[in-house]
Amino acid sequence: MKVLVINAGSSSLKYQLYNMENETVLASGRVERIGMDSSIVTHEPPGKPDVTQVSEILDHITAVKKVIDMLTHPEHGVVASMGEIDAVGHRIVHGGEVFKSSALVTAEVKQEIKKLFDLAPLHNPAHMMGINAVEANMPNVPQVVVFDTAFHQTMPNTSYLYPIPRVLYRRHKVRRYGFHGTSHQYVSRKAAKFLGKPLESLKMISCHIGNGASATAILDGKSFDTSMGMTPLEGLMMGTRSGDLDPAIVPYVMNKEELTLSEVNSMLNKHSGMLAISGISSDMREIVEAMGEGDANAKLAFDMYTYRVRKYIGAYAAAMNGVDVILFTAGVGENSNVLRKAVCEGISFLGVELDEERNNIRSKEVREISTDASRVKVLVVPTNEELLIARDTYAIVKGESK
Repeated sequence: MKVLVINAGSSSLKYQLYNMENETVLASGRVERIGMDSSIVTHEPPGKPDVTQVSEILDHITAVKKVIDMLTHPEHGVVASMGEIDAVGHRIVHGGEVFKSSALVTAEVKQEIKKLFDLAPLHNPAHMMGINAVEANMPNVPQVVVFDTAFHQTMPNTSYLYPIPRVLYRRHKVRRYGFHGTSHQYVSRKAAKFLGKPLESLKMISCHIGNGASATAILDGKSFDTSMGMTPLEGLMMGTRSGDLDPAIVPYVMNKEELTLSEVNSMLNKHSGMLAISGISSDMREIVEAMGEGDANAKLAFDMYTYRVRKYIGAYAAAMNGVDVILFTAGVGENSNVLRKAVCEGISFLGVELDEERNNIRSKEVREISTDASRVKVLVVPTNEELLIARDTYAIVKGESK
């Protein structure tokens, strides 16, 4: 069975085609600048030269058609025809309270996703364009939607409710939803398998550290609490997002600077975080490099960033009454030995002992970076959200339980 995984944005579309017999990637790629006459298509078939094309792609329907053309091309394609693609899985950012697990796309499911547009106005409408585009090009192929928020639907109400008037929750579903759920779910399963222990027996804290970042407390194999809230803005300091702050800052700054709602929203999401403090970049690699050259603002940004990661780890250890495993994943978490060292050295009270030699090893495999004597295991677990989406799609289409 072959599963095409799609992540549709407002002006982009990423894809991977999986052979589910051995879970190998047959091809991957992306379509960028959708809606322009100079759209860029990049197609990467393993074992063959990469292909890049520039052409006019004005909508997602044309973008999906171009993807199919690439996958079935006589020279750089990987399947003989579209008929070899058995199912399509979509990443959907927000599933609200309706979707507690992945679902087969039906008219009713599409209607429910549309109802959630207000909760994710930058993402869910684009995802829906991706679903409709596949439907137009591949009308008889089953589609499955996999939600970033679904994994966190196991949180107790003590974790997901905000201490504001309950009427706002009843009327508008104002609550914590959490994101990066596919990543946290994937790496927690991988970690338990690596340790040879039942997932349900472990207290884990998963740190998904990329340009966007979140921490999740995983108790008995389920999300117990997570740092991102109703939107991805809450929680850890990030590349360009502020993370936690006093909510009274918003009206205060709006008044003092005469900002509109749109402007303050842009400030907190696109012009804050490490970029704002360092004055250099939102990229951790550039921050670390500048810090090594003695840049005081880069060091401040790094110290604030790692401090907040440590603070969340400590809070979640308290929330679960202990922790057995701490996971680092995503671009920064997997690749920055400097960040991992700074975080781990500040939580030694939990029983964390970092093995510096192990921490300095670069690998694409799951690995332990704590010492053998460490009471808490610390692992680096490469994430693969696309594979989890492919697995869920395969399971649902085959009628199997996930």
